[in-house]
Order: sequence, then structure tokens, then C-alpha cells
Amino acid sequence: MKLWAFLLLFAFGLPASAKEHVILCGGPALRKWENLRVESDRHDRWWANFIRASTMRMDELRRAYGKDASITWIVYRPGYVLRGQEDSKPYTTWIEKQATKRKAKLIWINTGDQAIATINRQRDIINFDFFGHSNKHCFLLDYGSAVMAVSQAWLHERDLRKVRRGAFNKFATCQSYGCHTGESMSQVWKSQLGIKLIGARGKTDYAALTFGKLPTVSGIWIR
Repeated sequence: MKLWAFLLLFAFGLPASAKEHVILCGGPALRKWENLRVESDRHDRWWANFIRASTMRMDELRRAYGKDASITWIVYRPGYVLRGQEDSKPYTTWIEKQATKRKAKLIWINTGDQAIATINRQRDIINFDFFGHSNKHCFLLDYGSAVMAVSQAWLHERDLRKVRRGAFNKFATCQSYGCHTGESMSQVWKSQLGIKLIGARGKTDYAALTFGKLPTVSGIWIR
């Protein structure tokens, strides 16, 4: 490599194609539980809210970073297995096809610790996005699958101490599209990882997917 090219690489970091883009995707609730709740409190009428948001984000990343950009899609598998059984649909197969179509590396997980382990294996995350249920203290990978309105798999703000800070680029853009993340978890994320996590103060709304847009917030985004 010529000296000038080496110096440019050192000054500006790795090329865009070498940087990592990570999307963490939680699972949907089962309708058999949600239908027992009052109408205003029901979730996940459509099974693919978080999947569709993920693929839209992948399309954005491809346009911005090119066809060779490295995209890792971490998906909570049990939620889609159970919802697929309920709906009699091959959702996990459909998800795999979406990953193949967009040349994304699909990593199925069953626990929050597996999500952390996958993140820690990355080398230079420049974009991180979470799509799923959440509260102000954690990403809820599962919500209302086995038990109504209860999560059995999550990534809590207390678990962030296990996330390798060096996995992230110091200029990384990170955003949670779950409800209430900006009310606590964003602050812990910054403290533990040294980078911002954009999060919602209030609830997020996935209805915007119908119009080809990423989820909106009923309150404000905390940046």
C-alpha cells in the first residue's frame, strides 16, 4: 500500500464496507393473549411490525453504504416460532428469505445473553438499531408469547456492563425504536458504552410503516 493511502486509511478509519451495521429485533405477542385485553392496550395485530421495520432500515443502509455493507440482523427466534404456530404460517422461513434478499447475516437468538455475545463479536459497529417492545429499563426481546403481558427474554440496562465497548465505532449512531427507552436506558447506554442511544420519551408507533416510514414517537426522541 502506498504511504499516502495508508495515512488516509489511518486518519479516516476503515472503509465504509468494512464497518458493521447491527439490527436487533424482538418478537411479537400472541393474539390469544392480546385479544383478552381491552382494545386500547392490544399489541401486534400484525406479526411483522418489527421485521418490516428491520428490512426498511436495511434498505436505508444499502442506499447509504452500498451493496457490500456488512449487515448483521439479530432476531429473537422463539417469538416468531410461537406466532407462526398460532397463525399457521412459516414466519421463520419468511424471515430467512428476507435476510437472503438483502444480503444480511441473520443470527437467531433465544436469550439476551446471546444478543450480547453476538454484538460483542462485531468489530466496528457504525449503526445499531433496536426494533421491538421495551420499557424504560430494557429491550424486551419477548413480550406476551408464553404469558400475557410478560417478558421472558430481555436485554436490561444492568446487562450493558457486559457489552464490549470496543465493538462500537466511537462515532456510531444507535437508536431504539421501542417505547420509553429514552427515559432511562439511553443514559445508562451512554455511561457504559460512551456513545449515545437515541430513545423515545413516550410510546413508539409502528403505524408509520404503512406509509413507508420508520416508527414514530408520541412524545419526543431523546438524543
